[in-house]
Formats: sequence, C-alpha cells, structure tokens
Amino acid sequence: MTEDEYMRRSSFTDQPVTYGAVGATQAADLLYYPPKGYKPLERSIRLGSGEERFETSATALMAWGVQKGSGIHVTDVREGTGVQYEGVEFGPDGTPMRMRANRPEEDVFSEDGTPFVRNGMTAVLKIPFGPFRVSAPIRVVYVVDEPHRRGFAYGTLHGHPESGEELFLVEQREDGTVWFVLRALSRPSNAFYRLGSPVLSFMQRRFTAKYLRALHPVSSA
Repeated sequence: MTEDEYMRRSSFTDQPVTYGAVGATQAADLLYYPPKGYKPLERSIRLGSGEERFETSATALMAWGVQKGSGIHVTDVREGTGVQYEGVEFGPDGTPMRMRANRPEEDVFSEDGTPFVRNGMTAVLKIPFGPFRVSAPIRVVYVVDEPHRRGFAYGTLHGHPESGEELFLVEQREDGTVWFVLRALSRPSNAFYRLGSPVLSFMQRRFTAKYLRALHPVSSA
C-alpha cells in the first residue's frame, strides 16, 4: 500500500458521519418526530414465520444480503480505526433511555467469506445508476443483536449523495411471524444534490422496493 492509499483509507475510516442524530432510527416515533430537515421513512414486509426463517433471514441480513440482493456492490469493507458509535437505547414510547452498552464482538464471516456487519464498520456502497455506479460511503452506527431482533443501521459519510441513517432489521414477533423492517431518515447532502432531489427521491423509492424484496424467500429462491 502506498502512502497516498494509506492516508486516503485512514481518513475515510476515521471521519465522522455527516448528520447529528446518530441512532435516531431506533426511535419508534421517528415518522412523527424526525430530526429537523430530514425526511423519515418506514416500511416492512413479512418474510414468513418460525425460528428457521428468522435465523436464515437474519444471517443473510448481517452479511449485507439486503444491499447485495438489491444490486449494490459492497466494497472497501473495513473495521474502522476511529470512534465507534454505540448509539442511544430508546424505550417503547421512543424516549431516550441511555447509551448503548459497548459489547466485544468476534469476527464472523458468511460462507463466501464476507465479514458480517459489526459496529463501527465502514464500507463504500456502489449503487447502480443507469450505466454508472454512484459511490456512497457509510459507517455502521449500531448493531441490534437480540433473541428475536437482529440488524444494523448505517450512517452516511462525506461523499454520500444523502445525509442520514438507515436501519435494516429482521424481527420475529410474538405470533411467530418474521418481518423485515426498513427505517430511515435522509436529506440531500449538499446544494448540488438538493438541485437533484427529485432524482434522489426516485432512487430512494426504487431501492426501498428492492430492499423489501431482497430477503423475501420467493425473491431469493
């Protein structure tokens, strides 16, 4: 690795996210009380039912299955060398409770060698846009690892067309059904992208539909 490559990668993994409300996608009332200036979004789809469906879906999710299943290339995946965000834990009514506990994590890999998503991890998403691919740097800001809920949220880094956060969550509810939940807040990252906000909105709708299909057993069969 050259010195220039080292400096570029070090600055990429150390830089902070480009928004202030880190962890806001944990709040149950995000749709009603989003951070000022940000557009909220929440969608969900039933994936099936039972423990096996939950484990299969959650494992795929944590190996970037939603992104890869939507045609996005996940590149330059790195652990990150700076502060790793733990986020805030929220109560059932959306009230902030406390900072999320920092738990040590072991390296876990999928069958194809892809490292599972971990807190603080950085990556560059290569998003298809016509004949091109748009680079979108992100940092994982928190991970959900509970008996019946598993997922992660990433926040945008400098160079991403948008500013904000997205949560990808698989949960098994009390009736045994398994659901994929997508929750996000976003706005254009700068004046250039604000001018192109109709295009960004179109792309967001398009990829929201792709995300919702990515883990569905019919789509992945």
